[in-house]
Amino acid sequence: MNYIIKNATLINEGKITTQDVWIKNNRIEKIAAQLDNKTNATEIDASGLYLIPGVIDDQVHFREPGLTHKANIQTESFAAVAGGVTSFMEMPNTNPPAVSFDLLEEKYKIAAQCSPANYSFFMGVSNDNADEALKINANKDKYCGLKIFMGSSTGNMLVDNTHTLSRIFSESEVLIATHCESEAIIKANKEKYKDADHARFHPLIRDVEACYNSSHLAIELAKKYNARLHILHISTAKETLLFDGHLPLKEKRITAEVCVHHLSFKDADYESLGNLIQCNPAIKSATDQAALWEALLDNRLDIIATDHAPHTWEEKQLPYGQAPSGLPLVQHSLLLMLQHAKAGKISLERVVEKMCHAPADCFQIQERGYLKEGYFADLVLINPHQKTKVDKAQILYKCGWSPLEGKVFDFTIDKTFVNGHLVWDGKNVNANQKGMRLLFDRN
Repeated sequence: MNYIIKNATLINEGKITTQDVWIKNNRIEKIAAQLDNKTNATEIDASGLYLIPGVIDDQVHFREPGLTHKANIQTESFAAVAGGVTSFMEMPNTNPPAVSFDLLEEKYKIAAQCSPANYSFFMGVSNDNADEALKINANKDKYCGLKIFMGSSTGNMLVDNTHTLSRIFSESEVLIATHCESEAIIKANKEKYKDADHARFHPLIRDVEACYNSSHLAIELAKKYNARLHILHISTAKETLLFDGHLPLKEKRITAEVCVHHLSFKDADYESLGNLIQCNPAIKSATDQAALWEALLDNRLDIIATDHAPHTWEEKQLPYGQAPSGLPLVQHSLLLMLQHAKAGKISLERVVEKMCHAPADCFQIQERGYLKEGYFADLVLINPHQKTKVDKAQILYKCGWSPLEGKVFDFTIDKTFVNGHLVWDGKNVNANQKGMRLLFDRN
């Protein structure tokens, strides 16, 4: 944990500069134009390489406990650090669902034993666990937030009890993250398209109105009770009109996330990829995608994440209607966004802002998300001169597949540091190093 990274191109806080970075004892000791090696630190020549803060993914499904035939915390966290993701926040719809603090802490114990990435886990809300869920108020610094499925999704965690919703929104002192789709609209659409036999019908069943109706309800509740609301995976143009891009992120009470697959795929891609890109909420039209990009760039959408949700290849080969929704993305999300930057859709500085700085600010994470002296040394070195081809030999997900197979990126994740430890050297994950539990600065 004593490194000096020399001549790196830092992308941080809206600027690109060439500097040296000294890592010592878990943290960033010094950043300067030139550092002398007076402590026998290991030197890394980063000439021509980008250095960014580690990506913080605020929405992943690592499937443990109970669904480990699809994935587990170890395999998916290995994939995460190989992709430059140094911290993750994992969702509660496991088996059993994490709807009590005893069950939630079991997930923390698993991560402490096997995850090279830093970790946090959402407390799940159900129709009948409001008393338990609201105990989080006494531990605001230890948990990333509450998760509410305001619409059907994986697992039996739909919250549609108006009393429960009112209690959570009025009494929670922590961030409430929501999956917003209207169950009633989806059910009606399923009946309308009851003969649907292909994933191309997915955005017609889980349509714009299903998303907008539920997001609008969540925002109305948040405004009524002044709750801290964060709506996950916005997928429609209509929803983007619900958010404000003028306030600084740290002043917002209502924030939103967009996922890399909604920025990268559109409904025409169902013809070639079918169930492989079937997810909830659905990937929608090119018009919706263009609106997501516009809202991301004008700050109505605050964070870029993955909603990493692996299923086995065999499950994805089932007929539409039986195949589960979700796709694995955490190993390639940063590469996807860097490629979008090279194509001119977004700047490198904004990629770092939306994937590193904004999650740290949005969730008030302690001392992460920036290249700052004194902060934890969660860092990613990127080689913009070396290509990465997505193929099965390099995929670290337990499910062993990716909808991006065959794609060639013009970048490589050269090294990933977590808390000052080198956990990814460009070829292998250091399984001996473990990440830390994320903590939060909340009054």
